[in-house]
Amino acid sequence: MRTSRRHFLRNSALTATGAGLISLPSLEAIASQRKTVSPNDKLQVGLIGCNGMGWSDLRSHLLMSDVECVALADVDQSVLDKRAADVQTMQKNKPQLFKDYRKLLENKDIDAVIIGTPDHWHCMAMIDSVSAGKHVYVEKPLANSIEECNLMLAAAKKYNKIVQVGQWQRSGSHYEKAIEYIRSGKLGNIRLVKVWAYQGWMNPVPVRPDSAPPAGVDYDMWLGPAPKRPFNPNRFHFNFRWFWDYAGGLMTDWGVHEIDIALYAMNAKAPKSVMASGGKLAYPDDASETPDTLQAVYEYDGFNMLWEHATGIDGGNYGRTEGIAFIGNNATLVLNRDGWSLLPETQTKNGIKVYKVDDIPDQARNGDYLNEHTKNFVSAIKANDASLLKCGIETGSIAAINAHMGNIAYKTGRKVYWDAAAKGFKNDTQANALLAAHYHNGWKLPVV
Repeated sequence: MRTSRRHFLRNSALTATGAGLISLPSLEAIASQRKTVSPNDKLQVGLIGCNGMGWSDLRSHLLMSDVECVALADVDQSVLDKRAADVQTMQKNKPQLFKDYRKLLENKDIDAVIIGTPDHWHCMAMIDSVSAGKHVYVEKPLANSIEECNLMLAAAKKYNKIVQVGQWQRSGSHYEKAIEYIRSGKLGNIRLVKVWAYQGWMNPVPVRPDSAPPAGVDYDMWLGPAPKRPFNPNRFHFNFRWFWDYAGGLMTDWGVHEIDIALYAMNAKAPKSVMASGGKLAYPDDASETPDTLQAVYEYDGFNMLWEHATGIDGGNYGRTEGIAFIGNNATLVLNRDGWSLLPETQTKNGIKVYKVDDIPDQARNGDYLNEHTKNFVSAIKANDASLLKCGIETGSIAAINAHMGNIAYKTGRKVYWDAAAKGFKNDTQANALLAAHYHNGWKLPVV
């Protein structure tokens, strides 16, 4: 019965929420749930980058009646117009619209901003926001380079603002319970942690010719500090993730979620060494640049962490498309967005095989964690207490920096050794050069 039950749960996960999709009420349902709140009690927010997770984040915030969206910024006029109408459906009042987010930040009434831009804009938009006196909810990964992560940490400290990073698994109750079990010591010595993202839905990105930007798109503003290139639809909405100019592929896109939980549970922050191998092995001729297949081995004090990702495949470790496995001498705990399971090791006592630890039922996900994450952000702002955050900027930086290290090891093609005190790689000029952010088109790296 145990094997059958696990088999059922595993296969259900592959067709249910294993992909980690966010589900939110309809715009009309959100509107119907909102209650009348005094203007003096409202947190006024602006959204920078109105597609994808930025839009999901705003919708989640507007489930709270004491949050009001007063401004939107996006380089795409068609997106701005659509989202303005959508916001008005949810809250009645129409937000101000801006093509340049810096104009949005001039609004003194805005208390907080949500940053949902491509990764290469996170650093500049976040630092501009906190320096303008705004609290910030910034999407993951924190930044597109390790240098930018460190600058953002310094800016949050300097301006003393509340900064939440969108690694919403940190607000998941079943993750908390799993971490509590891991830290109890019942698994025994944990010598290996596996983290992975197998994304079967990801098809090849077809090669497409350069073209003129769509009408209403300020393409120069979209590029910002990224290298100047002709517009190509493959590099624009969503698929920007698979190009080094703007992001770090699945290693940073999914990796920060899983690496964050793995390192938090293990009380680890920085590796001693990293090595990685992979490439474009599934779709060698498609348009993307980042590897569709990658394995990275991180060495920490007392354990190793193995990251794996692959596109076009759903059959990940333990039958799960994504997850984290804490492999101990007594048992393995397998954790993902659907819940967690314990897989005890056995030993023979008096001629009988028995479990080394007591088995427990499979533990299921409980609730919508994105909504818990945004509530946590708003609560921390109202209390003016960054210590209440489930994923503050330091937490987000640890995950992003470790993920970027995996990409750096991949790019160098060799094992790299980290010096935590120096915040750099040991005796490795090439790897250290990859820590830096490179800004173009007249844009300058922020100074903190």
